[in-house]
Amino acid sequence: MSETAQATAGTAQAPDSNRWKALTFIALAQLMVVLDATIVNIALPSAQQDLGISDGNRQWVITAYALAFGGLLLFGGRIADIWGRKRTFVTGLIGFAGASALGGAATNEAMLLGSRALQGAFGALLAPAALSLLAVMFTDSKERAKAFGIYGAIAGGGGAVGLILGGFLTEYLDWRWTFFVNIPFAVVAAAGAYFVIREPAGRNRSPLDIPGVVLSTLGLVSLVYGFTRAESEGWGDSMTIGLFVASAVLLAAFVLVESKVKAPLLPLRVITERNRGGVYLSLGLAIIAMFGLFLFLTYYLQIVKGYSPVKTGFAFLPMIAGMITGSTQIGARLMNRLPARLLMGPGFLVAAAGMLLLTQMEIGSSYAALLLPAMLLLGLGMGTAFMPAMSLATLGVEPRDSGVASAMVNTSQQVGGAIGTALLNTIAASATTAYVKDHIAGATTQPQQQLVQLQAQVHGYTNAIWFAVGILVVAAGIAFTFINAGSPDATAAAAGSLEDTEDDVKVPVIAH
Repeated sequence: MSETAQATAGTAQAPDSNRWKALTFIALAQLMVVLDATIVNIALPSAQQDLGISDGNRQWVITAYALAFGGLLLFGGRIADIWGRKRTFVTGLIGFAGASALGGAATNEAMLLGSRALQGAFGALLAPAALSLLAVMFTDSKERAKAFGIYGAIAGGGGAVGLILGGFLTEYLDWRWTFFVNIPFAVVAAAGAYFVIREPAGRNRSPLDIPGVVLSTLGLVSLVYGFTRAESEGWGDSMTIGLFVASAVLLAAFVLVESKVKAPLLPLRVITERNRGGVYLSLGLAIIAMFGLFLFLTYYLQIVKGYSPVKTGFAFLPMIAGMITGSTQIGARLMNRLPARLLMGPGFLVAAAGMLLLTQMEIGSSYAALLLPAMLLLGLGMGTAFMPAMSLATLGVEPRDSGVASAMVNTSQQVGGAIGTALLNTIAASATTAYVKDHIAGATTQPQQQLVQLQAQVHGYTNAIWFAVGILVVAAGIAFTFINAGSPDATAAAAGSLEDTEDDVKVPVIAH
């Protein structure tokens, strides 16, 4: 029997009695990291005014976090494998709390940007360690379904929770509390993890692949920054093009190095297995669509409909409810009965149907008649798809690779978020400009001109949402085509009967 199957069998025979308590603290930490990606967005105008940050530099409050997080995720995943998942998880939480305290106490622009970069760096330690702990602690298929249902709901809905919490804190307290709120989250999660989590065996003690760390970090940073810069400077900007070229060269060199070195940062067996590759690709595309949508709906509700930050946050509640229902009640219940592709593919298509409704948005659209059903469909679809995706992304991975496999899930989400915001925002801005150019001549009074401006913005949003619909349909196609894993019960049975034929090929057979 393979080393992986033996480890899995051993864990299944003597499961950690505290694993459900541990899940509480892992889920709390994941919520903190995910909501931090959006909570600062609502507070940004107030922070900019208080600290005197220029319009040109304000994007760095978001970008500094995204660059550090996205660039260091693979490194953080391998650190979890080498140093130990629990130790990496607790260290990430303590560091994240410290960085959040620094951000809340910021007295100038440099201090705030530095704190955001530190948050991203410690988040890159924390996020893959959290998911890999789940992967090695929950090996029974039914328990795994429940655990990943909860985790998937948080991963999908945390961004919307951040919008609600950010609105409350900004409107009723102060923008600094969007940073300070992380501290109790981190302290409770770190203390709970330290005393409750007992990490199963399977640490990777191979030496760290330094060339791989350098190439992957620089390549991912160039990619994320390229898309961020494209949003503000345009796709034809010479530096934007240079960043994309540099990213392609660096990441190609990274793949070449990983295929040659003895102890790679990212063993290619992790991503070349068709199911995991399909999950990383389809999940990244779905996040591109989701992040762009969060941006447009926030602008639509606040600028076009005149909602306050708190009311905007509450308007997203149906999406959160849909995600929780889709993940815990549909995905978790059916994961052991249906192949993952029959949950992920239809889930993305249901979400695309919700997006399709939003292409009908107009200035006077009713929240109850249009936005509410669209958000429910989006939440249900994404929740149903996210849940098996999170589980399948680490299913069958050797314990020594669980950290870096988990990092790949987070990398696809982080890079997808950066691409989605830049790509869809650029499409919306171009459509808005074209609409104003075509219609402004007929507007002779100031009220008419203001109406044209609002109509142009909504036209821009709906144009970009059409692209998001297409992206979700492609994600569904990839899920149907690439992902051929059967239910986890069948997969576990296949893993149990697998005999190793080569020392470095220990991935369990995936049932068709």
